[in-house]
Amino acid sequence: MSYSDDLLEGVLKKVRTVAMVGASPKSVRPSNFVMKFLQGKGYRVIPVNPGQVGKKIHGETVYASLSDIPDSFDMVDIFRRSEAVGPIMEETIELAEAKGVSVVWMQLGVFDSAAASLGEDYGLTVIMDRCPKIEYTRLIGELR
Repeated sequence: MSYSDDLLEGVLKKVRTVAMVGASPKSVRPSNFVMKFLQGKGYRVIPVNPGQVGKKIHGETVYASLSDIPDSFDMVDIFRRSEAVGPIMEETIELAEAKGVSVVWMQLGVFDSAAASLGEDYGLTVIMDRCPKIEYTRLIGELR
């Protein structure tokens, strides 16, 4: 999987609202740190975690699923095991038009080629095995 810097930077500059599936309230978890980082860069990050429904993570209400989010979002960021990606992609496709979703981003170590193909066939931009925080820092932020 090779993604051009132009593609990654374009996604990061276009996206404004991220639904983060697998967001954790624990400050030691990567999803928590990435959520806080992205918020600090001006993104709205909506946490999705069925075990934390109704609670808040970094000031945002947690939802059980993408379908439960009342607002629109541009990107789904997946912090779940690779085996969980298929159903998340299917739910994303069902919601894409109504919610304005154009990107599915799978975190480091998360791969699902079949789900990626399904999303791409639908017209979504799909990125696997990358972290938006790392790519933001490398392409737009501090390391540039």
